[in-house]
Amino acid sequence: MPEMAQRSGQEDPERYLFVDRAVVYNPASQADWTAKKLVWVPSERHGFEAASIREERGEEVLVELAENGKKAMVNKDDIQKMNPPKFSKVEDMAELTCLNEASVLHNLKDRYYSGLIYTYSGLFCVVINPYKNLPIYSENIIEMYRGKKRHEMPPHIYAISESAYRCMLQDREDQSILCTGESGAGKTENTKKVIQYLAHVASSHKGRKDHNIPPESPKAVKLQAKLERQLLQANPILESFGNAKTVKNDNSSRFGKFIRINFDVTGYIVGANIETYLLEKSRAVRQAKDERTFHVFYQLLAGAGEHLRSDLLLEGFNNYRFLSNGNIPIPGQQDKDNFQETMEAMHIMSFSHDEILSMLKVVSAVMQFGNIVFKKERNTDQASMPENTAAQKLCHLLGMNVMEFTRAILSPRIKVGRDYVQKAQTKEQADFAVEALAKATYERLFRWLVHRINKALDRTKRQGASFIGILDIAGFEIFQLNSFEQLCINYTNEKLQQLFNHTMFILEQEEYQREGIEWSFIDFGLDLQPCIDLIERPANPPGVLALLDEECWFPKATDKTFVDKLVQEQGTHTKFQKPRQLKDKADFCIIHYAGRVDYKADEWLMKNMDPLNDNVATLLHQSTDKFVAELWKDVDRIVGLDQVAGMNETAFGATYKTKKGMFRTVGQLYKESLTKLMATLRNTNPNFVRCIIPNHEKRAGKLEPHLVLDQLRCNGVLEGIRICRQGFPNRIVFQEFRQRYEILTPNAIPKGFMDGKQACERMIRALELDANLYRIGQSKIFFRTGVLAHLEEERDLKITDIIIYFQSVCRGYLARKAFAKKQQQLSALKVLQRNCAAYLKLRHWQWWRLFTKVKPLLQVTRQEEEMQAKDEELVKVKERQVKVENELVEMERKHQQLMEEKNILAEQLQAETELFAEAEEMRARLVAKKQELEEILHDLESRVEEEEERNQSLQNEKKKMQSHIQDLEEQLDEEEAARQKLQLEKVTAEAKIKKMEEDILLLEDQNSKFLKEKKLLEDRVSEMTSQLAEEEEKAKNLGKVKNKQEMMMVDLEERLKKEEKTRQELEKAKRKLDGETTDLQDQIAELQAQIEELKIQLAKKEEELQAVLARGDEEIAQKNNALKQVRELQAQLAELQEDLESEKAARNKAEKLKRDLSEELEALKTELEDTLDTTAAQQELRTKREQEVAELKKAIDDELRNHESQIQEMRQRHGTALEEISEQLEQAKRVKSNLEKNKQTLESDNKELTNEVKTLQQAKSESEHKRKKLESQLQEFMARFSEGEKVKGELSDRSHKLQTELDSVSSLLEDAEKKGIKLAKDASSLESQLQDTQELLQEETRQKLNLSSRIRQLEEEKNNLLEQQEEEEEARRNLEKQLATLQSQLVETKKKLEDDVGALEGLEEVKRKLQKDMEGASQKLEEKVIAFDKLEKTKNRLQQELDDLMVDLDHQRQIVSNLEKKQKKFDQMLAEEKTISARYAEERDRAEAEAREKDTKALSMARALDEALEAKEEFERLNKQLRAEMEDLMSSKDDVGKNVHELEKSKRTLEQQVEEMRTQLEELEDELQATEDAKLRLEVNMQAMKAQFDRDLQARDEQNEEKKRALVKQVREMEAELEDERKQRALAVAAKKKLEMDLKDVEAQIEAANKARDEAIKQLRKLQAQMKDYQRELEEARTSRDEIFAQSKENEKKLKSLEAEILQLQEDLASSERARRHAEQERDELADEISNSASGKAALLDEKRRLEARIAQLEEELEEEQSNMELLNDRFRKTTMQVDTLNTELAGERSAAQKSENARQQLERQNKELKAKLQELEGSIKSKFKASIAALEAKIIQLEEQLEQEAKERAAANKIVRRTEKKLKEVFMQVEDERRHADQYKEQMEKANSRMKQLKRQLEEAEEEATRANASRRKLQRELDDATEASEGLSREVNTLKNRLRRGGPVSFSSSRSGRRQLQMEGEFSDDDGDSKASDLNENPPPPAE
Repeated sequence: MPEMAQRSGQEDPERYLFVDRAVVYNPASQADWTAKKLVWVPSERHGFEAASIREERGEEVLVELAENGKKAMVNKDDIQKMNPPKFSKVEDMAELTCLNEASVLHNLKDRYYSGLIYTYSGLFCVVINPYKNLPIYSENIIEMYRGKKRHEMPPHIYAISESAYRCMLQDREDQSILCTGESGAGKTENTKKVIQYLAHVASSHKGRKDHNIPPESPKAVKLQAKLERQLLQANPILESFGNAKTVKNDNSSRFGKFIRINFDVTGYIVGANIETYLLEKSRAVRQAKDERTFHVFYQLLAGAGEHLRSDLLLEGFNNYRFLSNGNIPIPGQQDKDNFQETMEAMHIMSFSHDEILSMLKVVSAVMQFGNIVFKKERNTDQASMPENTAAQKLCHLLGMNVMEFTRAILSPRIKVGRDYVQKAQTKEQADFAVEALAKATYERLFRWLVHRINKALDRTKRQGASFIGILDIAGFEIFQLNSFEQLCINYTNEKLQQLFNHTMFILEQEEYQREGIEWSFIDFGLDLQPCIDLIERPANPPGVLALLDEECWFPKATDKTFVDKLVQEQGTHTKFQKPRQLKDKADFCIIHYAGRVDYKADEWLMKNMDPLNDNVATLLHQSTDKFVAELWKDVDRIVGLDQVAGMNETAFGATYKTKKGMFRTVGQLYKESLTKLMATLRNTNPNFVRCIIPNHEKRAGKLEPHLVLDQLRCNGVLEGIRICRQGFPNRIVFQEFRQRYEILTPNAIPKGFMDGKQACERMIRALELDANLYRIGQSKIFFRTGVLAHLEEERDLKITDIIIYFQSVCRGYLARKAFAKKQQQLSALKVLQRNCAAYLKLRHWQWWRLFTKVKPLLQVTRQEEEMQAKDEELVKVKERQVKVENELVEMERKHQQLMEEKNILAEQLQAETELFAEAEEMRARLVAKKQELEEILHDLESRVEEEEERNQSLQNEKKKMQSHIQDLEEQLDEEEAARQKLQLEKVTAEAKIKKMEEDILLLEDQNSKFLKEKKLLEDRVSEMTSQLAEEEEKAKNLGKVKNKQEMMMVDLEERLKKEEKTRQELEKAKRKLDGETTDLQDQIAELQAQIEELKIQLAKKEEELQAVLARGDEEIAQKNNALKQVRELQAQLAELQEDLESEKAARNKAEKLKRDLSEELEALKTELEDTLDTTAAQQELRTKREQEVAELKKAIDDELRNHESQIQEMRQRHGTALEEISEQLEQAKRVKSNLEKNKQTLESDNKELTNEVKTLQQAKSESEHKRKKLESQLQEFMARFSEGEKVKGELSDRSHKLQTELDSVSSLLEDAEKKGIKLAKDASSLESQLQDTQELLQEETRQKLNLSSRIRQLEEEKNNLLEQQEEEEEARRNLEKQLATLQSQLVETKKKLEDDVGALEGLEEVKRKLQKDMEGASQKLEEKVIAFDKLEKTKNRLQQELDDLMVDLDHQRQIVSNLEKKQKKFDQMLAEEKTISARYAEERDRAEAEAREKDTKALSMARALDEALEAKEEFERLNKQLRAEMEDLMSSKDDVGKNVHELEKSKRTLEQQVEEMRTQLEELEDELQATEDAKLRLEVNMQAMKAQFDRDLQARDEQNEEKKRALVKQVREMEAELEDERKQRALAVAAKKKLEMDLKDVEAQIEAANKARDEAIKQLRKLQAQMKDYQRELEEARTSRDEIFAQSKENEKKLKSLEAEILQLQEDLASSERARRHAEQERDELADEISNSASGKAALLDEKRRLEARIAQLEEELEEEQSNMELLNDRFRKTTMQVDTLNTELAGERSAAQKSENARQQLERQNKELKAKLQELEGSIKSKFKASIAALEAKIIQLEEQLEQEAKERAAANKIVRRTEKKLKEVFMQVEDERRHADQYKEQMEKANSRMKQLKRQLEEAEEEATRANASRRKLQRELDDATEASEGLSREVNTLKNRLRRGGPVSFSSSRSGRRQLQMEGEFSDDDGDSKASDLNENPPPPAE
């Protein structure tokens, strides 16, 4: 990892620490995630790619890749869930709701590309190497993290360091930070950052400045400041000597280290210690391509001055063989500068000049080792050194003699037995020795360096109270070739992973206990124990390291023998495997937690022993250079060449032991150091840092997914996530959960305050989550993986619904506002247009001009001014009113505010009172606590006084001890001086002894030669005597062998016969079973065919049903459409009828008008006739009027004609429309009748189909019944088959037992045969003649013995051995004949020999055949083993699938329950909708009623208007009459003066009447306008309500459709599952058939075996009576002996276990004693500190307060240790008691065993005597029977045992059958339940569909009602329009009549007056009459003034 230093303020460091939350909480990405079902799909290039699911096809899924839109088929198992965008770039990956490899990789990748290299994963902090400098390591950043908790700041190595430091200070618990990872991942850099942080935070001199504590002395401060500096400077030294450039990393640590930083009680650094592990010392000798050795070599060669170069004899880079690649520079670094830095660091670490020079000398010497060149001599393999310049340089540097060094290298002295021999070395051996010495020298130098640094960092004055340990060690390694080093590293990582798992388990347990959650705890640390045991176990069976150490002790051991022994011992271990690859690639495999690792065991023994040339090692030990001598002081512990010689060369003979247990292997040392490390780590609180290398190219910003995944797997991050998944990884605080997900449960939580836990419980109840998916703790709610993702999806859907509703409301409001504005604009436009038109008509009219000129002169103008003034006053008053209203509003608002404030204050008061009550309670509690604490304080003070007294006594003791120590030190110095003198004397004495030894060696050589000659002679003598003895023994053995062979032959004959019988019976049974199986197969096939036919029929029927249903749906839809059309046509008809009626009404009105006009015309005519005689002017007027009337008549006639033509057209159209509608109605009726007929037929078909379905279901249930029966039979057969196999295995076991019993019987028979030897002695005279034949017989017997042993081994394969047994029987018969005639006929013996030779050849052939058969059988066995492995794998996979299916089933059940709940909700919603629709219907009815009322009002108003008009007409008639009278009066001039007064009166009365009429008219018009406005409002409300209703209906339709789709989906899924179940059933049926076949075979075999058993039992019963007497004694003796042996073995086992326990207890005792001593030491030291610092009372009190806690702790620890000690002592006493009792029992048992042995021997003697008597009595015939009886006895016992075992097996099989039957029943019950559920779902679906249809019908009805309402509204509108038109027409007629009346008067003054009055009246008319007036005025121009 490159140095991550701070950049000079160019970049913002927060960019590399904090996540941009705006990007994370992007709503677009959230919407995208919810819209597409995004998942992770495996990818070769990217590891995993994002994709959206398009379609599911069985086990495969069609996905569309998000990047390029390509589609691909992926297996379901390969898909991994994606987290919601909320979890993007999450800081702790344990919080991810979907915990899987893809999500972890994606999160790390996202953070890495954003510059965030640190990420938490539970307990881990994962670091990815950025390969560039980041500005996140400055002092500002350190200060930022200082004092902060881990969760308060973003992930950082400083956060880990800070949490460790704070935990150490607060909990007084030691801490550790474990950094692991590949080379180049950044372990060393992170370790440096940790040290940097701790040095900054815990530096004592800074702390003193900060806390204002006066320093003790300036010197002390300097020392403390120096300590932190030294701690930081230790790293460059270790890096130069222990780091090197590799391909992956320019500064790779080639060793592991554990840096332990000690802190005092106040948290200041007081010292440090470094431990190292596994230095890669081989790098000092050779390096790979493009790699370097350790930095120090290059630094020395580049940076050394001339003086130093000459002192160290340095040369150029290319002159050293050990620098394989010469000088390879590191980019960005200079070796010269680094050398100076290293030297400065050494000076800071207070290294002396001599020490530095000595170290550099050793470094130079290591390089010189490589320059020594050896050559092979011509004639021999011996090595020679042609040039010794390099050796001279080396010896000069290391302080050795050159001659002694060359002799030690080329011909070292090796110990052989008790002698030392000089052995010449080959070139290879010499090269190996030099390289080994170079490696060992460098390793010792490194060890010394670490020790020296520790010495510099250690501060003995102030003892550390606690420490923080930083472990920087290589991570898990899996290479192509893994060796001993990889095993050690992987073993370490297994232990560290176990520590992590255990820590995680403890933390999880604590969390769950703290939150009060019930959970079955699993210690995941135990998962790794088998693998650790495999590596480290010492015995029973020994592990890899133990076996390696064991092999190192054996002289002839090799790597191959080690591997063989390992396979033999651990071959069956679960974590051990033989390699799958070829032998040359790997020797064995170990399955670690991170994967399977192949190991190659080449040179493991050498690596483990690490042998050296001990001759050179002693020279180095005796070096003149003190430094070198110190490095090699432990020479007696190395493995010398004599051990290696003993291992590799067998020429020297005997084994060689090491020097009295001093030799320790590398494996042992490493294991010890690791156990120490693990012990320290276990006692600490660990913090885990996992470093990851993103790519091998050292490029910034590039991340290779597969490489990172492998490291995550190896680092245990994925293992940690696996553990997380087991529990409840997602935790949310109650408040956050409520805040985020309360939207999902809006009505669950009541208003007002509620506790967070209660609120969450209510929310969970409302969410209806499964109880297994969550746990509610005390402060948090815990969820399983994936639950939060599901809640997020639901939340997103809810939010989208709310937003859509909000948008729709907003859009509706805006649309209504725009519409209202448009309406206002329209009405304003109409008014403007009307006024403009009126103005244009009036502007050129003379009367209007006159009116405009006269109007200002009238009082009306003044009225207007007054009106304006009044208006102004009104405006002012209004303004005042507005002001007052505003003030009132403000006052009200202030009043409300005050009231609110008052309420708030009241609430606050209440809260304050509550708080006060709580505070009172708290005060009372605190007072009680205070009293308790005061009491405790008094106790503590008393204890402190006692402790002070104890301290004083301890100080006195300490002073005494110090004086004693000083005395001891003086004695030690004196002894040291004496030892040095003795050493010198020893050296001189050794020189003398060497000379003496050489002389002794020569004498010993001579002595050994004489001894050898003596031994040779003795050997010859012994050989001669042994040959003689052998000859005698051979003669004796011949007789024994003969008798044995006879017995064997008899047994074999009997066995052969029995085997033949059993075989025949088995064949018969087999034939029977074959016949039965064929019959059963035929029956099964027929049944299957029937089932398939039924299935096909069922499928057809289902298809027909579906088609019929589809047709029905289509026809219903057609019917609905037709009904709709009918309704529409009816509506059109109604509209047309309304139009007709309106037209009729209009026509009647027109006729009325016509009549009125004709009447007016007639009146006018009469008037004209009356006024003809007046004047010529009147005549002219009359003529004009007549013309006008004629024109009007013509116009009216034209209009009438047009009107009539229009009416006719309308009638025609109406008739045609009526005809069309009637035709459509008839067609609709026909269609309806057809549909009803079709419906009836369909219903009948449906009924038939349902009947057929029922019959099919019955048939199906019957077939399932049969299937169940067959499956139960199958299981029974399976059970029987397994029983048969067990029986077979047991039979084979029994055969083995029989063989052993045969051997024992033969041994018993040997005793009897000894007596037969006497007879053989009598025949010795004959034997002397037959020596030749005897030799042949010996050969024959040897061959027969070999063959018999082979036959015993091959007896398991009985069928194959039949031929061999027959041949042996023939040979036995021949032998018997020959033996009978041996003494009499030599010729016959020769013939027998020839026959035997033939038999032997036959047997040889049989043996070959058997071997071939054996090979075939072994091949089959291997195949079966492979098949078994496959089956095991499939079984595991099926088990996993079963588990997954069970989980899915649970999930499905949950879904079902959710669906049921949703169904209930849907029903509730339906009910609500019904109520809403009812409410709407009521509102509609109300609106209709209001409309009707308005209609009635309008009609009444219209009637009133008509009445008013009639009254008006009457008034006008009266007016006309009055005018006529006036004209008559005017004509009669005489009566003018009289009648004027009367006329004026009448005029006034008329004017009053006219005004009354006007007021009535205005009122009527106002009422009309009000009715119109009300009508408009009603229409608007109706439209709004209709729109709202439509929207609600649409929304509900959409919801219903969505629900329908969801239900359809679920039904499809259920159908798919059903299909899968059918497929599985089919497979099960096929498997069942196979198993039935196998079962039948097995049953046949069992039957045959039973028959054979029955026959054997019969024979047994016959022979039992004869055998019981002979057998009892023997059996009793045997049983007693076996019991005694078993008891003794058990006792021995108990003894061993007890001894082991005692050893463990002793170890525990020792460790506890050590801990106690350590505690006592700490107590003493603390007491010393207290005594030293007793300068003043204040200081003492401070110290006392600080140390009280520590003393209490120590006392507690001491008490615990004492209690532990007592417990251990009790245990020890108990164990000793047990051991004593067991020893006594053992002694008793042994005495009993001896007694039983004696009894048995006596019985055997009696038995032998009895047998001897029997032999004498019965003779030769009975001796033959004996063998057969013994064999039969054995067989009887065997058969009895078989019987018992078979009975047991049958019982067990019956049990298994019952269990399986129960399981089957349960499975079937489950299947039936699932079917019922499916049926229920279908029924629910159908119900939902029917409800949907009902809703649709209701909708249609509502629409129809709406159309009807619209039609009625249109009707009303038309009637209103007609009424307004009629009123307008009437008003026009009135106006015209008025005008005409005005113009008709002859008198000028009267006319002028009336004109003026008329003008005034017109001025008072409303604007609405302006139009009509203007038009009338234009039509009738004013008459000219006279």
